[in-house]
Amino acid sequence: MTTLFDTYQLGGLTLPNRVVMAPMTRVRAAAGGLATPSMATYYAQRATAGLIVTEGVQPSLIGQSNPGTPGLYTNEQVAAWRPVTAAVHANGGRLFAQIMHGGRVSHPETIGMQPAGPSAIPAVGLVFTPSGRQPAPLPRALDLAEIPEHAESYADAGRRAVEAGFDGVELHGANGYLISQFLSSNANLRTDRYGGSIANRIRFAVEATSATIAAIGAARTGIRLSPGATFWGVEESDVLELYTALLTELARLEVAYIHLEATADEEILVELRRAWPGTLIMNPVLPMGPKLVGRAEADHWLGLGAELISFGRAFIANPDLVERLRNALPMAPVEEDTYYQGGDTGYLTYPAYQYSA
Repeated sequence: MTTLFDTYQLGGLTLPNRVVMAPMTRVRAAAGGLATPSMATYYAQRATAGLIVTEGVQPSLIGQSNPGTPGLYTNEQVAAWRPVTAAVHANGGRLFAQIMHGGRVSHPETIGMQPAGPSAIPAVGLVFTPSGRQPAPLPRALDLAEIPEHAESYADAGRRAVEAGFDGVELHGANGYLISQFLSSNANLRTDRYGGSIANRIRFAVEATSATIAAIGAARTGIRLSPGATFWGVEESDVLELYTALLTELARLEVAYIHLEATADEEILVELRRAWPGTLIMNPVLPMGPKLVGRAEADHWLGLGAELISFGRAFIANPDLVERLRNALPMAPVEEDTYYQGGDTGYLTYPAYQYSA
């Protein structure tokens, strides 16, 4: 029987366990989207995970969603990431960068220009800006001729990630951001080859993934998906058919893994497991929902055929999460008001479990 603590071969990486640290926005980057020494400490503290996937990293200025997030589109950003990847590797860890293009989920105050998406339809909700949360603005619809450069931006960021010492990248195809917007049946109302039919709506995801694989190789390229999710107001019709078609194309590309969120009924997720022949990372609970992933949820999905299990918020307050899971140690609670406040409090201040004498 497979356990969380068995090794796993992911491409050229031997993972010492099946525990994945999920990507989580922490908005601790310096001006210019630069990684910081505190970020190096934060990720190195959690290097006992089988695999770490970083917070979302923008592949371009227009791709930035939130203020305070890091980038991978300048030489300075590459240089700033090198101490982070070196610190994780020095502690025995493995690190993928999540490449996240926000699309319409952004604001002119953050990026200095009008956000862009598949169609001129605003996201639903309040977006983060330097002056506080504001209603999502009206995006401009991407011109047909410029869509390939946005797909290629994931590949450009992938190249820079490898230069910076990352072991690979995960394309953020979930949670209402740009790839998810193209998959959507209400955020994407295009009538050209990127909209309408399922074959057209998956095209951008396939092209972005294909470009990244051409740049850094399939073994270094994964993608995160949230079937049926409604983040930022996206909707998806024919969820099972849509994602089965997408997984079929991704299987042809031989991507390193699919990272699924539990945003659909388990019956649909199990069908997608059956449709996907490669490595599945499963996040077993709804992102930002009321429940945290624990051993029970992890073991349940290992039993349903997932190879790896991702843990999000549990890793924030428990840098030694793998040891706590292995030894059934109590979990430290998360201080939610420190998620996005910046600084080291609630970031580097969670200790490892203290054993009594």
